[in-house]
Amino acid sequence: MTQWRPQEGDMDHTGGGEGMGTELERIAEMARKHPGEKLTTLAHHINEEALKECHHDMDRQKAVGVDGVNWETYEQDLQANVDRLMQRMRKGAYRPQPVRRVYIPKAGSDKMRPLGIPCHEDKLVQMQVSRILDAVYEQEFLDCSFGFRPNRNCHDALKVLNHVIEKRHIKYVVDADIKVITRK
Repeated sequence: MTQWRPQEGDMDHTGGGEGMGTELERIAEMARKHPGEKLTTLAHHINEEALKECHHDMDRQKAVGVDGVNWETYEQDLQANVDRLMQRMRKGAYRPQPVRRVYIPKAGSDKMRPLGIPCHEDKLVQMQVSRILDAVYEQEFLDCSFGFRPNRNCHDALKVLNHVIEKRHIKYVVDADIKVITRK
C-alpha cells in the first residue's frame, strides 16, 4: 500500500493561509481520490486559526470542566490562550485535563447516568481533531449510515426508515436493545 502525505510540514504550517473549511475540503478530496492509502500526518491541520474557529463555533452555554473556564472567560484573552495551547502542543506537552464527572437523571427511570464534561481547551482540540477525521473518513460511510455523522441525526434516520417501511414490502421490523452484563 502506498503512503500519501497530504502536506509536509510541522504544526506551524497551516497550508498556505487558506480558510479551515477549504483545508478540510482538500483533505476530504485527497481521501476520496486515494482510498486505502495511509495518511502519515494530519497534526499540522491543528493550528491557531482552526482552534479559534472551533472556539467561535462552540456553544457558549456549554458546561465548564474541572478548570472552571467557560467560553466567555477563554474569549477574554483568546489569542494568548490559543498561543499557549499551541506552544504546549508543539512541544508535546499538551495533556488533556481530567474530565469533570456529573450524574444526570436517566430518562424514564429513577437511575442516574454519568456524564463527562471536558475543559474548554480540550473541547477545542477535540472539535478540531473531529473535523479532520470527519474529512478523512466521511466518504467511507454508506449513505444509509447516520450515527454520529455531520449534518445527520436520528430524525433523518427515522425519515428514511419510515419511507422504506411505507414504500417497500416489509414483513416485520425488529427492535432490539443490547445490554452488556459484566461479571465481577
